[in-house]
Amino acid sequence: MTLYDQLMEVKDNTYREFQAKLVPNIPPEAILGVRTPEMRRIARKVFDSPDREAFLHDLPHRYYEENLIHFFVISMIRDFGECIRNVEEFLPYVDCWPVSDQATPKSFKKNHQKLLPYIKKWIASEHVYTARFGIRMLMNEFLGEDFQEEYPELVADKKSDDYYLKMMAAWYFATALAKRYEETVPYFEKRRLDEWVHKKAIQKAVESYRVTDAHKEYLKTLR
Repeated sequence: MTLYDQLMEVKDNTYREFQAKLVPNIPPEAILGVRTPEMRRIARKVFDSPDREAFLHDLPHRYYEENLIHFFVISMIRDFGECIRNVEEFLPYVDCWPVSDQATPKSFKKNHQKLLPYIKKWIASEHVYTARFGIRMLMNEFLGEDFQEEYPELVADKKSDDYYLKMMAAWYFATALAKRYEETVPYFEKRRLDEWVHKKAIQKAVESYRVTDAHKEYLKTLR
């Protein structure tokens, strides 16, 4: 059974309509309407299949769900070098925020030193969803023990009018306020960010259960 056949078996037309509203930049005919648990199940089958390499190199894909499954498959590759090669090959074909956001490669967690130069390159990219992915990886992987004060600069210095990239920057800084408040709040006190990103990040932080009430009250004064 082909991948398309597997997707057609579990597609849901009502869910398809819902997805089409979430990703308006994708042609509706490119969306089949398959829920994430089903796509992850299919991705595991692809990962274990002898056709995995053929699928990963058969770009571009026709359907939105194929792109999601592609990134799910890449995320399961445990060898960092193999994983990063596939990420680099695939990123130029990422064309919407869910594909950029859904997958987090497992091999990244234990390879931060090797990963960081790629993150810097991705954030600098002119391709919106490559840059968005880079910011998300910086947020996921480098707000913990490996945090350095120069890392938020990478996001603050990224200028774009694209809504999806600005939203990711706001998400990054809201998360940084939750995890690295003392190092992050000066970006708001000094108004280092794009005005829209500044306000959206504060909004997200104020709505977050991970930010203390005292910090929320102070952030409100910085709107």
